[in-house]
Amino acid sequence: MAYLVVVGCRAAPPLTWATAPPCRVALRRREELILLGSTLKGASIFTRGSFLRQRSTAELQFDRPVERRELRRFVCCSTAGDEESEVGWPIFDRWDVPWKWQTVVLTMVASGLSFVLVGLSEALVLPYLGIQGASLSMDEKAEVLFLGQLLATAVVLGVVFGITSSFRPFPNDVFRYDVREPLKLRDGWLLWAAIGFTGAVAAIALTGVASSLFTGDNPQRDTDALVQLLPLIGSSSASTAFLVGITGVLAPLLEETVFRGFLMASLTKWFPTPVAALASAAAFALAHLTPGEFPQLFVLGSILGLSYAQTRNLLTPIAIHSLWNSGVIILLTFLQLQGYDIKQLVQGP
Repeated sequence: MAYLVVVGCRAAPPLTWATAPPCRVALRRREELILLGSTLKGASIFTRGSFLRQRSTAELQFDRPVERRELRRFVCCSTAGDEESEVGWPIFDRWDVPWKWQTVVLTMVASGLSFVLVGLSEALVLPYLGIQGASLSMDEKAEVLFLGQLLATAVVLGVVFGITSSFRPFPNDVFRYDVREPLKLRDGWLLWAAIGFTGAVAAIALTGVASSLFTGDNPQRDTDALVQLLPLIGSSSASTAFLVGITGVLAPLLEETVFRGFLMASLTKWFPTPVAALASAAAFALAHLTPGEFPQLFVLGSILGLSYAQTRNLLTPIAIHSLWNSGVIILLTFLQLQGYDIKQLVQGP
């Protein structure tokens, strides 16, 4: 008995023939289909038909039922020789995530709980190890913070990838960290990181001005993570290095993987991609637990999400997030060394 699988791409040319009722499987956007190999776990593959342009389908025939995850190992996409595929922009395309809403809820709840539990465990264990915050030097405090963030990042990412591991292999654009072609106009991660960062600086500055005009004063930042770090900024080169490692590497890797790589991509299963970007930005802003900074964090999260949608590469929002966080730390360190009162600059009069 023969089984037919129909694979659809936006600009993919079709292979067609008459056979049994098909099963449709959506692959990535806009590319030309390329078939690899001749067997798939004991299943023979038969193809026939002709390539056409524009959106259509390609049909693959197997002699046994084949799951979508198996098929992805065998069908890949390429833009070689297809000039029209470069015209479209992927920012409105959705991800084809293989999990359902139950997995999304479970992963987000488990990620939040694991992050909280790591923090509570750290607070309980450190005193037993003889590590008292009041007796630590600035460098030692920075090192403890770095190790705590490293542990939280490892645990939460372990939870995310552990829960979703049953869906491997992932689609090509899910949890993608790809350093290739950084300056490509259409989806170069470094190019769009630079564009996104520039836009974020302008948009957040305007948001801050608008918030001040509407509220009449600056938001209180007594509980802001940046305020908590102020005593460490500029205290030494070692503490600055640890802070840059926390804010410029570990935090962006963790937050972008969770909020953009998992949550936003998952939401596009039910919502348009721009809506998913805004929803994940709201979750990102709320997770920081700083209501006074919600507008700026929401704007930043929205730009991170839209930049990620353009490139389908997590290195884009990670780079923007890293530049933003580490840039603030480096700028405040410089101002501190020049004799400015950075606490007053951050918190206001």
